[in-house]
Amino acid sequence: MIHSTSHNAQLILRIPPRQVAVLRQAAKLTNKSLTDFILDSACQVAEQTVLNGEQAQAFIELLDRPGQDNPGLKDLLNRPVPWCN
Repeated sequence: MIHSTSHNAQLILRIPPRQVAVLRQAAKLTNKSLTDFILDSACQVAEQTVLNGEQAQAFIELLDRPGQDNPGLKDLLNRPVPWCN
């Protein structure tokens, strides 16, 4: 559940005790509050996920482009290979 104000949103999570303990320990080790640690970690994963999705989309778009004439590559592929002489 997310409650929003004009500046911030409040996110209410149900977290098993074992996971809360791990999160608290990690927050303590990084000298962050539990909230800051969770928010920083979640945002880092979210940004990476978005970036990966954008990169994947850009790669697909490159693959879908029509081929371009490349005389140098054509020349290379038409040369006899040294291991077959």
